[in-house]
Amino acid sequence: MPHSQLVPTIRRRRLAQTLVQLRKGAGLSSEDAAAAMGWSNPKMSKIENVRQQIQPAEVHELLKAYGYKENDEKHAEVFTALENLARDARKKPGWWQTYSGVVSPSYADYISLEEDAQLICEWTPLVLPGLLQTLSFARETIAGTARSRTPQEVQALAEVRQARQAVLTRSENPLKLWAIIHEAALCTRFERRPATMRDQLRKLLEVSELPNVTIQVMPTDATVHPGILGGFSLVSFPGPTPDVVLLENLSGATYVEGDGTHPFADAVKRIHAAALSEEDSLARIATLEEGHRK
Repeated sequence: MPHSQLVPTIRRRRLAQTLVQLRKGAGLSSEDAAAAMGWSNPKMSKIENVRQQIQPAEVHELLKAYGYKENDEKHAEVFTALENLARDARKKPGWWQTYSGVVSPSYADYISLEEDAQLICEWTPLVLPGLLQTLSFARETIAGTARSRTPQEVQALAEVRQARQAVLTRSENPLKLWAIIHEAALCTRFERRPATMRDQLRKLLEVSELPNVTIQVMPTDATVHPGILGGFSLVSFPGPTPDVVLLENLSGATYVEGDGTHPFADAVKRIHAAALSEEDSLARIATLEEGHRK
């Protein structure tokens, strides 16, 4: 599949899942919905199975068929969210296309999710979230984990991580980030550039001052919690659009969608409860940063 089609595909999938959910909530079969729209059953099936695009105007009429009213304030939010998603699903990839030589299709998918997201909850037991990394930290970790990359590719990928961080400070609806980081990830050593971790800890303290960013630290002596099974990112969107979960390992990225995201939403609450409070977390980070200055 061509790279330019991948981002719209994941957006269409989210849109289709949401429309199916709303149809079922309205108590309608796909045949009933097709009849209400004056469509053939095959067209309805193709839209719900992500084999055919749906126009924003068609989304609007479909929502009305599902009982949504234009003059209802809460319903208006649903109209806006899903019509925008349908419109965005037709777009080509954004700024990251400039880095298409190093950004994999699955990575491009995730960047598009970050752009659309309202809230991301990240549990990172081994490394810091990309949205919080300094350029130096990004370069060092990418170079250390992607041995086959050239120095130029490492630099490009580090720049991508920096560019992604714009979602935290955009003027309209900045992304809310809730990052729970294991204390071990704050103690990474960089022998060639020992100042890297000190500067990174300072950045965490600076970014934590943003009203849309929450950072918690999981202490090394924490009680047992679901996060010991591995890290993940839980991505939530405006309106009724379902969550998406990203899992990463050496073989690449895996997306969990639909009902499969529910256990992760529950896990986030339990991981949050096991971690230090936000105030104590920042105090722990400040102590570690001070240690690097001695």
